[in-house]
Amino acid sequence: MPAAAQTTTAPAATPAVPPVVAALPDADRWHVVFAPYAWHYSGDSEHKPVVLLGLERERPDGIILGASLFSNSFGQPSTYIFGGQRYYQWSPWDRLYAEWSAGLLYGYVGQYKDKVPLNYKGFSPGLTVGLGWQITPKLAGQVHLLGTAGLLFSIVVDVP
Repeated sequence: MPAAAQTTTAPAATPAVPPVVAALPDADRWHVVFAPYAWHYSGDSEHKPVVLLGLERERPDGIILGASLFSNSFGQPSTYIFGGQRYYQWSPWDRLYAEWSAGLLYGYVGQYKDKVPLNYKGFSPGLTVGLGWQITPKLAGQVHLLGTAGLLFSIVVDVP
C-alpha cells in the first residue's frame, strides 16, 4: 500500500504593518483639535480650566489654516484664527513633528485685558509653537507653548 501523503500547512503570513510616520499629506486634510487641559507656569489661583475645540486644514505643503474656540485661563469665551506650518521628518523619530501658528486672538477683555500683549479691545496677536506625536495614522497628541503663560495639551484627529 502506498504511504499516505503527508501535507504540511505553512504558517499563514502575517501582513507587515507599516510603521506610523508623521508626513506631509498627499492632498488637503482636516484636523479636529481638542485640548482638555492647559498647565500654567504660575500657580495663580485665578486661573480656570482651559478647554479648546478647533478645526484645521493642512495643505500638501504643510501650511495649516484654522480656528479654535476656547475658554481662556480666566473663564472667558475666546477664539484664535491662525495660519502656520507643520514640519515633518526633521528628527530621528518618524512620529514626531513640529508646528507653529500665528494669528488673531480675541477674548481677553475687562479686568484681564492686560494678560496678553498688545491687546486692543479684546483683540491681540497670537503665536504658538508646538510638538506633536503621531500615535496612529489618524490620531496625534500635541503640546503647544503658550508664550510665557504655560503649555496646552491637545488631541488631534484627522477627519475625512
